[in-house]
Order: sequence, then structure tokens, then C-alpha cells
Amino acid sequence: MQTTLIIIKPDAVQRGLTGELLSRYERKGLQIVAAKFIQVSEEIASKHYAEHKEKPFFGELIGFITAAPVMVAAVRGPEAIAICRKINGATNGVEADPGTIRGDYAVSKQLNLVHASDSPESAERELALWFNGEIIDWSRQNERWITG
Repeated sequence: MQTTLIIIKPDAVQRGLTGELLSRYERKGLQIVAAKFIQVSEEIASKHYAEHKEKPFFGELIGFITAAPVMVAAVRGPEAIAICRKINGATNGVEADPGTIRGDYAVSKQLNLVHASDSPESAERELALWFNGEIIDWSRQNERWITG
């Protein structure tokens, strides 16, 4: 089982898509093991986007993610990282396939609604940053009907 980070970004929150987007991960069979609605601080944003610090768009990233509240969630399941990234679709909404979150709701690269960790290493780092010991290990009674 993998656990990964999902961020429902400010644009999705402002558009009232939070519930719809979270439900897509659950409907796929993934389990939400932590979630919180927060106003992101510049400190957390800078740590989250640290790999982009020297890039010219770093300031825009920080400004965007701190502009309005976000919903962060820890999502668990077999191959959760790959599954979440497929559910999200291509980063640029124009290029994202219909049926994906971005393909259905995004029309730009900058306002792309969601974030998902891109590797096990990123997931571990990001989950520690956003959920310091807050992830709940719990079992669903129907798990065998989802994952086999």
C-alpha cells in the first residue's frame, strides 16, 4: 500500500469543487487517511515547492498556494501515487484527457486545481510536511471488495 499527498488547490476550493474532487479518489477505491482545510503559510509553501526555489516562477507558486485556503489529504491504496496522478491528468488542462480532473475542469497550466506527489520519495517528504503524525491507520470493512 502507498500513501500519497493530494492538495485541492485554491482555484478548486474557490470554485466549490473540493467534495467532487475528493470523491473521485474515493470512488476509485482509494482511502482518505487524513484531511484538513487550511490556509497555507509562506513557510510551508516554500518548503513544499523548495525544488523550484531558483526558478523564475517560484514567487508565483507561493503567491498562488497561499492566496486562499486549500484542502490537503493523505490518500492510501495500492499504487496510490500513479493512480492519483492519472486521476488528476496532465498538468496543463488543455492537454489533459477528458475524464481526468484537469481534463474536465482546468483550462490552463497555472490554474490546474490539484497536486499529487510524483514519487514515493516526494510522497514521504510531502506527507511529513503537511501531516506531522496526523495520518490515521484504519481499515475499511469492504477493502477485500476493492483491492482483492
